Amino acid sequence: MEFGFKITQKDSYSLIKLNGNLIEKNQANGLMEEIDSHQDGEHLNYVIDLSAFQYMNSTGLNVLLNILSKARKSGGEAVICAVPEKINSLLVITKLNNVFSVLENEEAAAKSFAN
Repeated sequence: MEFGFKITQKDSYSLIKLNGNLIEKNQANGLMEEIDSHQDGEHLNYVIDLSAFQYMNSTGLNVLLNILSKARKSGGEAVICAVPEKINSLLVITKLNNVFSVLENEEAAAKSFAN
């Protein structure tokens, strides 16, 4: 399955919905370009919804870390939600579950920005 994404602007954050597989570096070029264009100072926080995501390797992990870095450099934060079990296992093995806030759903992620 091909990699795809959709970015939706919400009131206090941008929702990034990823789907498919992310296994090649150039697959995420469009995503990273769009994130760069969204860094307007208003939407500094990102919720990364992985509910429709099927598989990723180190390339996918690197993309998640790049999003987190961009958010934090601009004074924001990035959280992950709706993580499938297979991907959650990868986050645990790599200890990235300690780097990211991993929340149950978008609602919980949105509330985390209010705190």
